[in-house]
Amino acid sequence: MMVKITAKELRRKYRKFFEARGHKWIPSASLLPENDSTTLFVSAGIQPLVPYFLGEKHPFGSRLVNVQKCVRTSDIGQVGDTFHHTFFEMLGNWSLGDYFKKEMISWSYRFLTSILNINSDHLHITCFLGGEGVPRDAEAAKIWQQQGVAKNRIHFLPKKDNWWGPPGVTGPCGPDSEMFIDTSPELADVDFAAGCKSGRYVEVWNDVFIQYFKNEKGEFKKLKQNNIDTGMGVERTLAVFLGLKDNYLTNIWQPVIKKIEEVSGKSYEKEEKKKPMRIIADHLRSAVFIIAAGVSPSNKEQGYVLRRLIRRAVRQGKKIGIKNNFTRSIAAAVLDNQINYAGFYPELDDNRDKILQILEAEEVRYQKTGRGIFKAQKLLKSKKELSGEDLFFIYETYGTAPEMIEKKLKIKFDKNGFQKAQRIHQQLSRTAAKTKFKGGLLGHSSKMIQFHTATHLLRAALQKVLNVHVHQMGSNITEERLRFDFTYPRKLTQKEIAGAEKLVNQRIKENLPVNMVIMSFKQAVNEGAEILPTGTYPDKVKVYSIGNPSAAGRVFSKEVCGGPHVKRTGELGRFKIIKEKSCGSGKRRIYAMLE
Repeated sequence: MMVKITAKELRRKYRKFFEARGHKWIPSASLLPENDSTTLFVSAGIQPLVPYFLGEKHPFGSRLVNVQKCVRTSDIGQVGDTFHHTFFEMLGNWSLGDYFKKEMISWSYRFLTSILNINSDHLHITCFLGGEGVPRDAEAAKIWQQQGVAKNRIHFLPKKDNWWGPPGVTGPCGPDSEMFIDTSPELADVDFAAGCKSGRYVEVWNDVFIQYFKNEKGEFKKLKQNNIDTGMGVERTLAVFLGLKDNYLTNIWQPVIKKIEEVSGKSYEKEEKKKPMRIIADHLRSAVFIIAAGVSPSNKEQGYVLRRLIRRAVRQGKKIGIKNNFTRSIAAAVLDNQINYAGFYPELDDNRDKILQILEAEEVRYQKTGRGIFKAQKLLKSKKELSGEDLFFIYETYGTAPEMIEKKLKIKFDKNGFQKAQRIHQQLSRTAAKTKFKGGLLGHSSKMIQFHTATHLLRAALQKVLNVHVHQMGSNITEERLRFDFTYPRKLTQKEIAGAEKLVNQRIKENLPVNMVIMSFKQAVNEGAEILPTGTYPDKVKVYSIGNPSAAGRVFSKEVCGGPHVKRTGELGRFKIIKEKSCGSGKRRIYAMLE
């Protein structure tokens, strides 16, 4: 008999289980990646921890556990079914060169069967089949059998199914072992692949054994240390444990679905209403968390994703007959969900008014569909007819349906062209998300580490030159340049830009040491270390100081940061600011490079 639990209880049980085995709880990282240009959002629990897999020492040691907030937009077109979500929570535990397969597999089995009361006969396990010079993972299969999983329920699958990484052409990687639950155990067994395809066998957990390094020759060499990365999606797992085929019937979603029923006057029981209601619930929950992370709707990057989610939700609201503005009330249902979020994520409570105001303002702006008609009229002045791409652009940007343009302007609607543009856009979104995620895990080259250190120098320099406290609001780093967002109410003068650039170069020329100490977060704040206003920090943190703390006035920069950084500023080369611009109300953005 499986345990009937809430999301909060599932998180608590997971945390308690691994804390009893020497793991330290770390808070969820921000949804916005720190100093990483290759991904718009954190989309997996491992993502914020990559530096520690690459050799950085974590303040809490080698055994960690948490629940990570994640956003994935690659499957946004599939949201509306019973299990795809844009925002989701990922339970995870990690071993950084500590325990390995034997411990992890035995703990996985015990958590599922003893804590969550899953019948061992209802478990199916997959292991790596072998290939490309890496042997079949018979070791993992043997350990599973030792736990009590029948041999006929252990399946060996190829690399495309049971292998993680490397994140780029080269890097750390390894086989994984996935756990599936038979949701219809009363039926006769079927072929495993067919069972997965039908949705009968549902994956709930994945243990990744990061034990290899793929080099430039394509060879897989054993790493000096073995690592563990795991992931258990809260939403999907909870539905499985509650015996539900539809994630949206769990206590995570029901308060939101009930509110949608209330404002629409329609029932979720009606089959034709389920998909629109799921999209509204998913997209507005995602929007709540993205806004809480410090993002506002815009036409670029994270802001564009947020705007797209809100507007897709509004369109679905129209489909089910909602006439008045409704995003505010649906968001309030997310924020007030006592059994799941209230009190667990402080940024939701702290930013409640801001979240509701931004959603309502964006919805009002989107309702003004006349802007889409105006855009269509403008395009028709330079061409005889609108292409499918034109119509799709207007639809995505202004929310004006092509049927409305056809009716208002009395033009022919290129339905096939519109659908083709929509399919291409969805495919590009999926590809971009996958590429960005891979790059994000790889984004710690020596050049990017230099840029990371340069952002610390830049923030401190701006504070000196502008004579005000400058808060970092985000950064974005590639191999070629850094982008630094900060709080400031106006455009910088050329003199101020030149002054900041000069000061950074002076500190580089002085070849100042970069030191790291681990201390309590409270102590770091008391000592004046800079923190991200939207950041969430554990009790113990790393503090990086640039300068000599023993010499009066020589600590130029002091920030709470996960790293990694160069050893001395002289490694950076010459710093050059190439652009300064606005990036929202009260925020500025600087682009710079190292020559």
